[in-house]
Amino acid sequence: MSKIYYLMGKSSTGKDTIYKELRKRMPQLKNVTIYTTRPRREGEKEGEEYFFTDETELEKFKTEGRLIEERAYNTVYGIWHYFTADDGQFDFEQKDQDYLMIGTLESYEKLKTYFGNEKVVPLYIEVEDGERLTRALAREKTQKEPKYAEMCRRFLADSKDFSEENLAHGGITERYENTDLEDVLEKICKKILKKQSQL
Repeated sequence: MSKIYYLMGKSSTGKDTIYKELRKRMPQLKNVTIYTTRPRREGEKEGEEYFFTDETELEKFKTEGRLIEERAYNTVYGIWHYFTADDGQFDFEQKDQDYLMIGTLESYEKLKTYFGNEKVVPLYIEVEDGERLTRALAREKTQKEPKYAEMCRRFLADSKDFSEENLAHGGITERYENTDLEDVLEKICKKILKKQSQL
């Protein structure tokens, strides 16, 4: 049975870096790109991290009944939407095709509802809060126009969204501590290979 390996964690835990490395090391996993209406950051490419779009396209997917999940964040810059659409990226008819995605705990739960629990495998990345804040600040400083207020809002929102209670409710029991990139990648690759060998 095809699986969706779903990478998630609070902001600045290194999810994007891990995601990119997993795509290089495990090219057999088909990546699924989600959509966002937020502005593109320095260095981001269309179709890589996200499909950068607008609310018109979001409404179109809703009207056509092809919206799998959607999240809206009331940021200091207005409402930013993130969503996954049934846009042809998933093909469960292809028996041995597994997928790699990145997102939030909320979107992970919505994907489980849409596709079924057995199809979605969580990969939860963790970093100690002090280290996470240091990383977030360092990343924001590299932007042409740093958005420090939004960085702080996101940091606090993540603590609530990924609370121990919410993690337990989502059935997240396994965690990957990202203190050493090579080590965490090795553990995740082993987990995926083990799952694939059990199918």
